[in-house]
Amino acid sequence: MAFPTVPCPLHIFEPCYRLMIRRCMETGTKRFGMCLGDDLKGFADYGCLLEIRDVKFFSDGRSVVDTIGRRRFKVIQHRERDGYNTADIEYLEDVMVEGTAEQELQSLHDVVYDQALVWVNSLKTEQKERIEGHFGPLPGKDSELQSSPNGPSWCWWLLAVLPLDGRAQLPFLALTSLKDRLSGIRKVLLFMAHCRHR
Repeated sequence: MAFPTVPCPLHIFEPCYRLMIRRCMETGTKRFGMCLGDDLKGFADYGCLLEIRDVKFFSDGRSVVDTIGRRRFKVIQHRERDGYNTADIEYLEDVMVEGTAEQELQSLHDVVYDQALVWVNSLKTEQKERIEGHFGPLPGKDSELQSSPNGPSWCWWLLAVLPLDGRAQLPFLALTSLKDRLSGIRKVLLFMAHCRHR
């Protein structure tokens, strides 16, 4: 799974994906979409646009691609080109709220962020170091809660590092309600805290 604002290093070795990366670089977009695989449809209906920050090529044709998540999308229709999947997509954005709903959202946000902090700080030192080495530290709170169409970056960081299966992560990518995303994250954190205290 790839998420907005979260680094996603990739090891590319299959010829079709080597071609795709080369095309992304040559066209100058330096962007491609990534979706979770699906046994029936080929890939999931929701994904994340990745931006290539750097590519290291090896003599045997393999490459390590340093990417970061940018925008969420919904797949409208898909096909294949030269062995890799392509799709028409529609970008997703969180629905903005105002007034009382915004105040409630801010309160929920602060509570869930504090829970996230507790969970991160409860990790064993080597676990935390491994996560931070790969994804960086837990991002701080955004000063403007609804300034990004994807919501706060710490939510995506947390979803990337929580021990969840891709199928459990996918619905979070599809949500356009920050309140629903925060409520879902809160449930996961409460469940994990409950399991730890058993």
